[in-house]
Amino acid sequence: VQLQASGGGLVQAGGSLRLSCAASGLTFSKYVMGWFRQAPGKEREFVAGITWTGGTTFYVDSVKGRFTISRDNAKNTVYLQMNSLKPEDTAVYYCAADGAGVSRKADDYDYWGQGTQVTVSS
Repeated sequence: VQLQASGGGLVQAGGSLRLSCAASGLTFSKYVMGWFRQAPGKEREFVAGITWTGGTTFYVDSVKGRFTISRDNAKNTVYLQMNSLKPEDTAVYYCAADGAGVSRKADDYDYWGQGTQVTVSS
């Protein structure tokens, strides 16, 4: 199983980025997909999740209204559109796949991507 995250970069506060995560080696549509982030010196934090067909999405409160998670099962890809970015969004962002169900806990996710750096300057 491989999850390949991309799309990170350096952006000014108020800007936007779109992260992508391409999955291979698993039946993508059978997995809840999530995005997590980890800032230096902090624990990994749940950001957003999406159910198997994209019918339900869920977010951490700090990104609601600014971030949108989506998926394309035909392309085995999950996305995270990030708008109105803030310096506190700076972190390494990871995508993950959960075969058991809906969860915000990192320990419940089975597979992880390598992470992509997002840096928001003030």
